[in-house]
Amino acid sequence: MRVLLDTHVFIWWVTDDSQLSSIADKIITDPSNELFLSSASAWEIVIKVRLGKLSLPEPPETYIPSRLKINRFQSLPIQMVHALQVANLPDLHRDPFDRIIIAQSQVENMAILTVDSQIIQYPVDVIW
Repeated sequence: MRVLLDTHVFIWWVTDDSQLSSIADKIITDPSNELFLSSASAWEIVIKVRLGKLSLPEPPETYIPSRLKINRFQSLPIQMVHALQVANLPDLHRDPFDRIIIAQSQVENMAILTVDSQIIQYPVDVIW
């Protein structure tokens, strides 16, 4: 299965946070799944670190790529088709990072691993 991790899921996984659901844990540890992190999530993490809302043990520009490699997560770049798909989304959720993740999920036919109740309102497969 191809699965796109929401930003908080990535952070919870790499920091061993207990908020991660048992289903999320099974999805991430199953080697048959292809797991992706959006470039939008990396951008969101960088912003949160700069604003002092998130602390990492290393600078995000080294921490994120190293955790992608260690955890066999693939990077999902934002492409033009993803950005344009945002125009087709109803205005249920204003967060631009979540909106691009939703659009990427739709275009790439991936489920989203998230606890975000607003993302569930969109026509995407959500796992939690």
